[in-house]
Amino acid sequence: MPSTKAAKKPNFPFSKIQGQEEMKLALLLNVVDPNIGGVLIMGDRGTAKSVAVRALVDMLPDIDVVEGDPFNSSPNDPKFMGPEVLQRFKNGEKLPTVRMRTPLVELPLGATEDRICGTIDIEKALTQGIKAYEPGLLAKANRGILYVDEVNLLDDGLVDVVLDSSASGLNTVEREGVSIVHPARFIMIGSGNPQEGELRPQLLDRFGMSVNVATLQDTKQRTQMVLDRLAYEADPDAFVDSCKAEQNALTDKLEAARQRLKSVKISEELQILVSDICSRLDVDGLRGDIVINRAAKALVAFEGRTEVTKADVERVISGCLNHRLRKDPLDPIDNGTKVAILFKRLTDPEIMKREEEAKKKREEAAAKAKAEGKAERPAGAKAGAWAGLPPRR
Repeated sequence: MPSTKAAKKPNFPFSKIQGQEEMKLALLLNVVDPNIGGVLIMGDRGTAKSVAVRALVDMLPDIDVVEGDPFNSSPNDPKFMGPEVLQRFKNGEKLPTVRMRTPLVELPLGATEDRICGTIDIEKALTQGIKAYEPGLLAKANRGILYVDEVNLLDDGLVDVVLDSSASGLNTVEREGVSIVHPARFIMIGSGNPQEGELRPQLLDRFGMSVNVATLQDTKQRTQMVLDRLAYEADPDAFVDSCKAEQNALTDKLEAARQRLKSVKISEELQILVSDICSRLDVDGLRGDIVINRAAKALVAFEGRTEVTKADVERVISGCLNHRLRKDPLDPIDNGTKVAILFKRLTDPEIMKREEEAKKKREEAAAKAKAEGKAERPAGAKAGAWAGLPPRR
């Protein structure tokens, strides 16, 4: 009897997404080093946010998991093992293994805390003395990607729970004195439309990187994206097959980057520069410093090199800091531009030289005014404005 189950439609290929280079780079860097802490993508409707995330999972290699385990437990790495598998591993038991695609778990807006974290059957725990645990979305996302669309509309308490698990790599469920702890190591990706609301600063800081995306304005890219999308919708399987070579090349590049990451070095001079910039921008905490270091190393590994340069730091620093700065609604300059300007000022000798010369001229003018017995007019004051009382003779 033929199956009535509809075949799953393949994802739109990642390699065919036009423009949005910052978003694509941030996603790829998190694949190279999941410790970066995930990505927050904010932008208008129809800017390929969810398309890019769903396409990303096709770039990830298949993983080995213990057969029948709800936590996607690794058969040989204790850090990625659920409680039952870990006990069997310690007992020396041979674990049956199967291969599966890297999981992509989407967290719906209406999800409850029990649905996200999982639940414990208290009746079985009390009557039979066993920990009957019903895994939640965090368990299913272990060793994969957890995607929260419209993250700015999700309850803050639930976002906090998810981000806590993402940062610690563990999920703890406690009910009536019964406790279950299991691994929850995943790449956290959130997306949303800023016109529908903002995230609290405390939650923003928990994302490793942040990018703002806008509708494509380049006519050539826009046209190509429309043509590709129409071809994909006409015959998804044929279109995806035509992109296999590009997709496989990108997958191999990511796998090589993961292997190379451990050998990438960053100089102490650049680490000091990163911390200096974070300090001058008054970034709270040290997460920004750490993420910049990790993102720069991931970029170098992805491009097949082993030494981080200033140019590498410049490419990732705005995405790592723009969501960590305090927002001034009256300031016409966005946070990402502020970060880029400060980086240029601190790393370009010509800019530093011009600033030193301007400072020297101001000091000379002040000294001359003082010698002539005139009060110095404050910087930025309009011509003719009162400059204060003259000095006593």
